[in-house]
Amino acid sequence: MSAPISNVRPEPDQVLVDIADYVLNDKIDSSVAYETARNILIDTLGCGLEALEYPACTKLLGPVVPGTVVPHGAKVPGTQFQLDPVQAAFNIGCMIRWLDFNDTWLAAEWGHPSDNLGGILATADWLSRTAIAAGKPPLTMRDVLTAMIKAHEIQGCIALENSFNKVGLDHVVLVKVASTAVVAHMLGLSRDEIINAISLAWVDGQSLRTYRHAPNTGSRKSWAAGDATSRAVRLALMARTGEMGYPSVLTAKTWGFYDVLFKGQPFQFQRPYGSYVMENILIKISYPAEFHSQTAIECAMQIHGLLKAQGKTAADIKKITIRTHEACIRIIDKKGPLNNPADRDHCVQYMVAVPIIFGRLTAADYEDKVAADPRIDALREKIVCIEDPAFTAYYHDPDKRSIANALTVEFNDGSQLDEVVCEYPVGHMRRRTEGIPLLEDKFRTNLSRRFPVRQQQLILDVSLDQSTLEHMPVHEYVDLYVI
Repeated sequence: MSAPISNVRPEPDQVLVDIADYVLNDKIDSSVAYETARNILIDTLGCGLEALEYPACTKLLGPVVPGTVVPHGAKVPGTQFQLDPVQAAFNIGCMIRWLDFNDTWLAAEWGHPSDNLGGILATADWLSRTAIAAGKPPLTMRDVLTAMIKAHEIQGCIALENSFNKVGLDHVVLVKVASTAVVAHMLGLSRDEIINAISLAWVDGQSLRTYRHAPNTGSRKSWAAGDATSRAVRLALMARTGEMGYPSVLTAKTWGFYDVLFKGQPFQFQRPYGSYVMENILIKISYPAEFHSQTAIECAMQIHGLLKAQGKTAADIKKITIRTHEACIRIIDKKGPLNNPADRDHCVQYMVAVPIIFGRLTAADYEDKVAADPRIDALREKIVCIEDPAFTAYYHDPDKRSIANALTVEFNDGSQLDEVVCEYPVGHMRRRTEGIPLLEDKFRTNLSRRFPVRQQQLILDVSLDQSTLEHMPVHEYVDLYVI
């Protein structure tokens, strides 16, 4: 007969403690991290504004009960909604992720750390409006940037060595954990309460990756992070009431996260928490596309120009070979019918075919009207992916962190183009100087989708100046985005 399990409540798992101590005690001194966080902030909000042009997104926005307005609640940029912080977090998170155009982190696990902005901005705005109503000082945008840096770091550092996708879990589990930690701190929770909140995030039900992969790829992948960051706000608020936590949520024999969902393996860590992730974050600047395809799209755009110069079209192509890294093949190498925009923006063949044919790739190019062009599917059938082990190794190398793709085009007449290679996309740290002016142009374009000229300029005047933005009260900054 086996020995009974001890009912002595253990000390909290070290992973929980390390996260809580980081959000409570670590001071961020990196000016690069803060400047990058400002750029990520405006880019992420811009992505949300563009998403408001798509009814599939906007149908999910607003209060749970139509007509509900929350006094001193958080406002949703680009809309007239003022909501409780949980629902506002979902709205903001849904918007910024909808078009797959916000930042990216690639490691053993992939993800989009700016997804955490949904919970961060909603909570900060609500706290600021509530403070002003009570005659107290509001939070500033410096507080938002600090929370962004720390949420990026928590999500990214766990992702460096731990693959959730390989056990079938979606990366938004890390959004929920990171958002819970930083929101709990913003709410003023004690160390023990923050640990409780983080444990609630780990013990929570976790999303399967079903909606990101054939044959079930669908639009949930566009709102899953909004769901995760809003759930984080709810859990942090529950912990603030004194709701208990579960100290060995990860390590508990049989019933803990490791045994139930991670094949019994404990998390591994490459580095302590700091500001590394924000400083090295990948930014989607040119194309609204899954990040493993970004360099392939750059190559395809070059090929479009080469075809045009030679008087050739896609009809002259016999075969295209994409030499790529393993993660690209595992996530977006896809044959067969594509059923919806979410399916198409997770198909590297589609994301290469469109720019070769049209010389562009925009969010609208995933919609049914463009996808109905028979030339796209005809060219997709001619595109094959092969793994280059060196590309895979460079992808995981912390000193390189490349996302390399190389395209070779063979023609029906037996000739072929020289291979076109791109190792680092324009949003990579190694191309940051080139990328930031383009990021600012992307932000201007997105502002123009929603606001009159004078309002655009007011937002730009604040957003492009580091000192001005950091000192601005959160609610005043958010009010600039209200229509």
